[in-house]
Amino acid sequence: MDFTGKVALITGGANGIGRAAALGFARGGAKVVVVDRDAAGGEGTAGAIRQLGGDARFVAADVTKSADVQAYVKAALDAYGRIDCFFNNAGIEGKMQPTAEYDEAMFDAVIGVNVKGVFLGLRHVLPVMLRQKAGTIVNTASVAGLVGTPNMPAYVASKHAVVGLTKTASGEVARHGIRVNAVCPGPVDTRMIHALEAQLRPDDPAGAGQQYQASMPTGRYTTPEEIANIVLFLSSDLSANVTGVQWVVDGGRTATGGAVTQVVQR
Repeated sequence: MDFTGKVALITGGANGIGRAAALGFARGGAKVVVVDRDAAGGEGTAGAIRQLGGDARFVAADVTKSADVQAYVKAALDAYGRIDCFFNNAGIEGKMQPTAEYDEAMFDAVIGVNVKGVFLGLRHVLPVMLRQKAGTIVNTASVAGLVGTPNMPAYVASKHAVVGLTKTASGEVARHGIRVNAVCPGPVDTRMIHALEAQLRPDDPAGAGQQYQASMPTGRYTTPEEIANIVLFLSSDLSANVTGVQWVVDGGRTATGGAVTQVVQR
């Protein structure tokens, strides 16, 4: 997977899956623009790439604000002149509450980042790629975008929406040399899963994690690097005729009929 001479733009790049993908693109030869509202983490990712001898820049942005999204797109173009690969990844988990009790403000916050943020990324990056007549986009959905998850109505609704946006956009731009796909992780060993473990069992989050991992066919969480590898594949010429798909990486959880009942991960 050679990205020499290409430019990769990554939202939610300060940590977790986003950071792993940023480092992966850089190792493949891409110039990388890291976007996040966490300035310290985002600068840390860009700095790690530069330490590897790569070329990277960080742009602070709130993906729910159109002006910020336009600014990170402009920053990428000002720095490198084009956007070849867009990993539309930023997302939040929200609170775990039954639908009948779910806090309205929290619902709005999750939808704002996970749906509007993804939409705005598509809205402002797609015109760049249409002018180029080339480009790849990978949106971060989730297995929660394919099945239900009790006590996470906002997250599940948001990730179903990301799958829908992916399918819609992919069909619109396929004849223009642009591919749009989604990656659907199950639980991944990042901050988010551990935050959900703490919500699920505040007195014993580690125990919650152990129990959940034991219930999975592979017996463990996926690593951020394993998700990043799929993102890189979907962004590479190796997947040149792949578009509009939802690529599941969940250790066999959904394939074996196991319900994703309590803890999910973007």
